[in-house]
Amino acid sequence: MSSETREATGINYRKLFKDPWPYWLGGLLLGFLNILMFTTTGSPWGVTTAFAHWAAWIYQAVGGSVSNWAFYQGANGKALAAGFWSNAQSIQNLGIILGALLATLLASQFKFKKIKHWRQVVAALVGGVLMGYGARIAFGCNIGAFFSGTASMSLHGWVYTLFIFLGAYLGSKLLVRYLL
Repeated sequence: MSSETREATGINYRKLFKDPWPYWLGGLLLGFLNILMFTTTGSPWGVTTAFAHWAAWIYQAVGGSVSNWAFYQGANGKALAAGFWSNAQSIQNLGIILGALLATLLASQFKFKKIKHWRQVVAALVGGVLMGYGARIAFGCNIGAFFSGTASMSLHGWVYTLFIFLGAYLGSKLLVRYLL
């Protein structure tokens, strides 16, 4: 392989995996993926309902029962009974997790970081619980509630948008004051 070919390959690799992509390209790809998800599964792109199913499957595996929970009556109960590999959102979430890992590895950005203070652990746990709770009461996370909600002109998507900005503002103020 000539040095010109190696240099061209290196530039392409860097542009594809290491350098950030333009925002317009990311927007186009997300829009295409949202349309693809809707046309193949019959429902808008979402993430958190599948995570609720994952927790229910784990709960059932250790002997619990969710059959009398209101959330698992109707369509969610059928999805839960069908199992992991029959749930399109679960497969999509698995792909997101593996894709993010692959992208991080290809960009040589994977690393373990030392926890600097116990407050970081507490903040992460509290933030995770609040985000999970908020995602369930808001009909989804930033994908299901914001991205799919606003794209379908649903009122809940626009209300979510307002409060995500408010929450990000307040959260950043708390972060700077108590953790940095």
